[in-house]
Amino acid sequence: MTDMPILKNDDPAYRMIRDGSIEEFNAHKAGGGEVDLKGCDFRGVDLKGIDASGLDMRDCYFRQADLRGIDFSQTNLEGSSINSAKISGTFFPKELTADELELSLVHGTRMRYAKVLVINKAAQKS
Repeated sequence: MTDMPILKNDDPAYRMIRDGSIEEFNAHKAGGGEVDLKGCDFRGVDLKGIDASGLDMRDCYFRQADLRGIDFSQTNLEGSSINSAKISGTFFPKELTADELELSLVHGTRMRYAKVLVINKAAQKS
């Protein structure tokens, strides 16, 4: 087994992130540039400062990545793994429970989304 990243994605936006060009990535995304990050390997990558809003990062591998301070609340992380990542100050989607995050952080399991029950207050009053 190798410690080299698996670069299964030739998306230029992915390359920007891997190369540490977070500001360039954010500008590319803000300008409407195409971004395909599904199933990407971010092992050991510093993602601090990334604008993750609206990104589809399903099935990504974040082992030992620096995710500190990132707002993933509007990001699809289903099936991703955050084993040994730095997550201080990171905001995760509400569909990810604390137990699910801990399992992934400690054991490297793929994160599964919990079904979120939304209660309509107006319907309850009827």
